[in-house]
Amino acid sequence: MDFLQLVTARQSDRAFDKTRAVETEKLDRILEAARLAPSACNAQPWKFVVVNDEELVQKVGKAASGMGMNKFAKDAPVHILVVEESANITSSLGSKLKNKHFPLIDIGIVAAHIVLAVENEGLGSCIVGWFDEKAMKKVVGIPESKRLLLDIIVGYPTKEKRRKLRKDKEKVVSYNKY
Repeated sequence: MDFLQLVTARQSDRAFDKTRAVETEKLDRILEAARLAPSACNAQPWKFVVVNDEELVQKVGKAASGMGMNKFAKDAPVHILVVEESANITSSLGSKLKNKHFPLIDIGIVAAHIVLAVENEGLGSCIVGWFDEKAMKKVVGIPESKRLLLDIIVGYPTKEKRRKLRKDKEKVVSYNKY
């Protein structure tokens, strides 16, 4: 698939086949795409906790849907939890000098790599940021001092692709001036 076709095909899926496990080989390729993502000063300020154990998936899914949102999370066979790790000294210094928290930008980039790799493997995904962070961290043993920023839900989608609704190009792109 060419890149624009891949980007066009990728969507936030919210219905997954509970009975179909995601193959380890596919997860390995997805995580390799994540590992290779760029980051400010090559800091790589992330750690991925892959939850695919059936019992833990249930608990993580419950924490993801426990705040009245994301009820579909309980049906996904895999959760890739994205934890913010410390940036290296160069990225940290740059963040202070430029008043931009580069690790958050980097995690956005790595999340894009993950969901595009998921799509390329014939799977579906949804990036979730609204969840019970404390409960989820407890389930998988993430230290309290760490920030769990995203839960990227992965599985075989059960619904058809929908038409993408995006702003017109003229509203989001300009050349040479704002």
